[in-house]
Amino acid sequence: MVAIRTGRYAQPARPSTQAVSVGASIGVITPPGFRGTFRDDDDARGVYSEAAGIARILPRAVAVPADADDVVTLAAWAQSSQTPLIPRGAGSSMSGAAIGDGVIVDLSRLATIGPVDPTTRRVWVGPGAIRDAVDATAREQGLWFPVDPSSGAWATIAGMVSTNAAGPHSMKHGAMRRWVTALECVFDDGSRATIRRGAELPMQAKTVAAIRRFSTQAMSTIFTTAMAEPIAKIRHAGVRKESSGYALVEFAKSGDLVDLFVGSEGTLALIVGIELQLLDRPMGRTSLCAGFTTLEAAVDAAGRAVGLGAATCELLDRTFLDVVRAGAPLVDVSSDVEALLLLDAEAATQAEADTLADTIASAFEAIGATGQTRACDTHAIEQLWHIRHAASPLLATMTDIGASMQFIEDGAVPPQALPEYVRGIRSILAHHGFTGVIFGHAGDANVHVNPLVDVNTPDWRAHVEAALDEVVTLTAVLGGTLAGEHGDGRLRTPFMHRMWANDATVLFDLVKRCFDPRGIFNPGVKVALPGQQPLTDIKYDPALAPLTPAARAALDTVANERAYATFRLDLLER
Repeated sequence: MVAIRTGRYAQPARPSTQAVSVGASIGVITPPGFRGTFRDDDDARGVYSEAAGIARILPRAVAVPADADDVVTLAAWAQSSQTPLIPRGAGSSMSGAAIGDGVIVDLSRLATIGPVDPTTRRVWVGPGAIRDAVDATAREQGLWFPVDPSSGAWATIAGMVSTNAAGPHSMKHGAMRRWVTALECVFDDGSRATIRRGAELPMQAKTVAAIRRFSTQAMSTIFTTAMAEPIAKIRHAGVRKESSGYALVEFAKSGDLVDLFVGSEGTLALIVGIELQLLDRPMGRTSLCAGFTTLEAAVDAAGRAVGLGAATCELLDRTFLDVVRAGAPLVDVSSDVEALLLLDAEAATQAEADTLADTIASAFEAIGATGQTRACDTHAIEQLWHIRHAASPLLATMTDIGASMQFIEDGAVPPQALPEYVRGIRSILAHHGFTGVIFGHAGDANVHVNPLVDVNTPDWRAHVEAALDEVVTLTAVLGGTLAGEHGDGRLRTPFMHRMWANDATVLFDLVKRCFDPRGIFNPGVKVALPGQQPLTDIKYDPALAPLTPAARAALDTVANERAYATFRLDLLER
């Protein structure tokens, strides 16, 4: 089930040979033996106080390891000093898992991509390797990496592992968990080991205290509970995409710790190397866009597309279409269209892809689809898919209406509940006076929401809190999850007791205590801290104390230029 190996795959993109400690804002001492960059000045703390989500938390310090050995040094120091470590990649996390009260561990510099093994079709990468760069390496060998979030241009592989990230192609090929074959981890006491899918637990694994604790305290309990009826106690039945909690059912089925660690959001260990499975690249692709006058028809069509073998199937709700019509009229959409479906038919050849698209188009026509548009060549496909990516950047410019504030943005429900869920979200937004857009992965019934909030109104925060609470209730009633692909983070962890049965939350706590008994790794994520609240400081709040000018300018650059792949400390030097 678990194999142990000394890793050689997480070398730094730009190695540092000497620790740098700048300032002494709060007096954090550089860990002895740490060779990377370590800073606790206000500029550095400020630029790591925000990520892509809505929260702001000033860390105690920032550590940028020079290599995997540096991560070992950090973990051992954190254990002895009782200092929380918050792992972070590109900072594109929406749920608040990449910020926190502790030392931010920026792993983005450990970005190597090893050679592709043509026999196994696998590749080892560092935690900071960028998804699109990994995919480009795979494509040189006629392969590809099928997990394709919209943030692929900057999302780090370890960040994707941490949330069990997904994307449009996950409808057909599954989320991140399926494609991870091994993880090299640094555990709470500084021990370093690799867990590998399908391998037996060797004798030397018993020297890793965290694995030993888990083996003796939790494994049999998880297996017993997961195999008992009703299994719904530790899973959301019918939900096709899940990144909330720990993957207890998947672990119980496989016995592989890899399945448990994928989606654990840096709460069990620090990841310093990942082995990925690659896939043969499909050479044929045809895209199809179709309109539907009711949500029920769109959901029915999405189910048919899934059954026929579509590779992707995205839902663009009326709220999305209204914004796009107003600011970026990219396609001619009839005013009576309630939702658009945008999908891909993919196959080994273009002829096969076209045939599949014909079959799906006929199925759509039979249930009343309107205005079907097809694209086969690269340019036309890009133009058709451009609408999917138009609304979020457009919303970011609509500052006269309010801040684009994703406090409800990753729900997934059983597919048959999707129309009720979307209508419920619309009603909640309207009740609280929020403009916003709703879109997502129709094939997986995973919905993203971009509300616009006017922070100049005196009661804006009360409305945000109430709307979030109402969405939690709606999602729970429909048997869904708050986190389809973005993780629980600090935003959703306080709601675990409302979203999961007690059997599950007890097991989540047991898993956490086995691997991190002193609460060093990303505390407050997956398992709530006493009194933890979902909404603390919101970065859009005009009443917040300002960050330093350098930190503010750097963070504005990240937001305005989508510069998540740019090293934050480099931005401070501009």
